[in-house]
Amino acid sequence: MEKHLFKQYALDEWMNNVIGELGFYEPTPIQTKVIPEALHGKNIIGQSETGSGKTHAFLIPLLNNLDDTLQHTQIILTAPTRELAIQIYDEVKKIMQFANKEDVWRAKLIIGGTDKKRMIEKMKEPPHIIVATPGRLLDLLNEDVLDIYSAKSFVMDETDLMLELGLIEEIDKILSKADPDIQVMVFSATIPEKLQPFLKKYLQSPKYIKIDDRLAPEKMEHRMVPLKHREPANVIQQISQLIQPYLAIIFTNGKERANELAEKLQEKGMNVGLIHGGLSQRERKRVLKEIQQLKYQYIVATDLAARGIDIKGVSHVINAELPKEDSFYIHRVGRTARAGMEGTAISLYTEQDLELVKKLEKKGITYTFYDIVKGEWQETKAWNARQTRKKHENEAEKEAWKQVRKPRKVKPGYKKKMKYEQQKAKKKIQRNAFKKK
Repeated sequence: MEKHLFKQYALDEWMNNVIGELGFYEPTPIQTKVIPEALHGKNIIGQSETGSGKTHAFLIPLLNNLDDTLQHTQIILTAPTRELAIQIYDEVKKIMQFANKEDVWRAKLIIGGTDKKRMIEKMKEPPHIIVATPGRLLDLLNEDVLDIYSAKSFVMDETDLMLELGLIEEIDKILSKADPDIQVMVFSATIPEKLQPFLKKYLQSPKYIKIDDRLAPEKMEHRMVPLKHREPANVIQQISQLIQPYLAIIFTNGKERANELAEKLQEKGMNVGLIHGGLSQRERKRVLKEIQQLKYQYIVATDLAARGIDIKGVSHVINAELPKEDSFYIHRVGRTARAGMEGTAISLYTEQDLELVKKLEKKGITYTFYDIVKGEWQETKAWNARQTRKKHENEAEKEAWKQVRKPRKVKPGYKKKMKYEQQKAKKKIQRNAFKKK
């Protein structure tokens, strides 16, 4: 499949062939904007969701510009978690394979949870391409195992997650060992205010690219279910009997809750996998492999463990509890309705969650409110229906009082009479309002 629309860029012929082998036809919005700028060595801040094609937005131009004749490190790709680093590394290896460069380029995966001594022994020659988590890369730089001063390009992926995990300081130290003129590319779903000092320090006149592909509202339903005094596991089991997902991710706030919920759902006979930061590297690898093999219909996950992991075919996202931050909600629901597919997000909520719901409604999310009654979905009133009704009642009340005249001479029982007149006027106002509808 060599006929594709990437040929509009000044890519080498071998890279065009690789793109054909990868099965790509049309660049995604982020690729359209990033590829030409990256080919010219520009510093870039790319804001786009996971699943938007951003990995290849930086891999295609950077690997296209790699110089076979130079023996030093040229490209450094960093990610906040091992899973993300492994995913990027797998894509690098795939391109190397399709390009017949496996014996020409040296690519190294440098992550924690692996034997450091063995890693150092294997580093006889400097790798052309480094894919790494910040902690382990900094270790090797501090021990003079690697030298990155001659590197041409440095990429940070899922930068907002790096900030959340406190990894920016390590990135700062890594970049202090690189050439001050190195090309820096930062990719993130959100660009938090706290990131600004770092961006100003390392990105001279960057090209800011924002792709607003976040909520895909026309493809996505946001359904709210009141928890009331019920157990989340019981409600989720009832939901599971009504939705029959291809694959559903169930989010909790923290690993203890994830363990507890997964156990309860398994006891109820549900086919559930579990992924969170507390699992060992081996366990996480096993679970991810089993997810790809479609062993599970449900995965209980925490925010940090699920961020950036490319799990294909997610038809539903269930929030066993809503997160505290609106950006986390957007990340969670972004796992479904990808690549033009439809998706559903179902959230269990309590009174304490209404502030977050209000915030998200202001951002343009439209919620539908349901409960499960006798094993069936039943639409319920919105969380603010009572407030809205009260507001209308208060307005009618005020308007009615305006129409009541206070007598000049006050006689006994005048208040009662005034109240009667006001109620009469109020009913008339409400009748007229109803007719207009």
